[in-house]
Amino acid sequence: MKSVRSARYAARNANFVPVVELRNGPGVRSAPKETGDQPRGAVHASRGRVPRLVLAACLAASLVMVLEARQGGGRAAGAAGAATNGSLIGGTLTPAKADARGWGWQVKSEINPATPRPFYNKAKELLFQDKQITSYTISTYNPDLYCEVAKHFDYIWFEMQHSTMSWDDVRRMILTCVGAGAAPMIRMPDALEANIQKATDLGAIGIIVPTVDDALEARDTARFSRYPPFGRRSSGGGSFNQVWPGIDYRATVNDNMLVTVMIETLEGVANAEEIAATKGVDVVILGNNDLSSFSGWAQNDPRYQDAIIKVHDAALKYGKYYGNAGQQYLTGYTVSADTRMVQNGPARDGWMPPRAGGAGAGRGAAPAPAGRGRGGNTPEPEAEPVIGLPGGAQPGTSAPARGGRGRE
Repeated sequence: MKSVRSARYAARNANFVPVVELRNGPGVRSAPKETGDQPRGAVHASRGRVPRLVLAACLAASLVMVLEARQGGGRAAGAAGAATNGSLIGGTLTPAKADARGWGWQVKSEINPATPRPFYNKAKELLFQDKQITSYTISTYNPDLYCEVAKHFDYIWFEMQHSTMSWDDVRRMILTCVGAGAAPMIRMPDALEANIQKATDLGAIGIIVPTVDDALEARDTARFSRYPPFGRRSSGGGSFNQVWPGIDYRATVNDNMLVTVMIETLEGVANAEEIAATKGVDVVILGNNDLSSFSGWAQNDPRYQDAIIKVHDAALKYGKYYGNAGQQYLTGYTVSADTRMVQNGPARDGWMPPRAGGAGAGRGAAPAPAGRGRGGNTPEPEAEPVIGLPGGAQPGTSAPARGGRGRE
């Protein structure tokens, strides 16, 4: 699937090369000019320019060699386990520290002073308060579940990449409990305009695009999520006015929209700076399981840890927020203190969804005793799988991490 999507982007924008100043400031890009005889999004470039896919492959290969050389011995060195900073899991690199501007300084600078605060996007407001945000993942149509978990979490991660839900399923769930609390956000199948348009029209105020490999995909994610003058979102119908009644939606939604891109490949790691420098991107997070799968490195491999630190440093340098899909990164890692966003994780108010049937229960098993919330009918969220940590255990624990549990 990814190769098909990459080929489509390459065919549409084969000669687009974003120009990013990587030494000073948040980056400057020259906007490509569209011509009447080109498909929308395509641009002219000088002959002989290296195709972007080849360039990305070369960058990724160079990154692998640099990371392996840094650890002195390739896979043999990686097998020895991650380097530690005291009791923290990390690599050979030390994560950069924020200066007086803090995290998200560029994101904050782009907000219209006239936009009312606090944001009606709860997750974005908490980020601006320098707090970590957690979510509950919903992958099937279940309006009762949505109405309950939306009371307790910062945002809801509607899963449209790895589920068979329809856009209308998501629309109907959101409309069931307007103003429930958590910001409705959607992990998209891709960064195509048609899909982002559907997500925003149905009332989502957060877009999460997976497997972003370069600034082109980051640019599309940002511009199709917001209205002009900044973005390219089309004005049309939808249920967004029902989801957000009583506000000037058109004037405020650009600032309330939380645009998140996921880096999940070594190509993405190699291009982390140009991705983070893209205007309109608010959060850069790692797809931890896929990055492990695509790189071949376990998550406790120092090369893997160095890769996520590179992404961490890029997000900090360009004034964005940083996160990891794996909730295990909330604690125990050298990047944990700066991890502002995860998929799943503990509810902010300590609420815990009861286990449906308990550990190891199968069909026909007696339901678990009811707890806080909706009794035994509330399933635990589908967590980001963990590769490289036995049983999915968090650092310093002996039990596997469970999604949606209260803060200890």
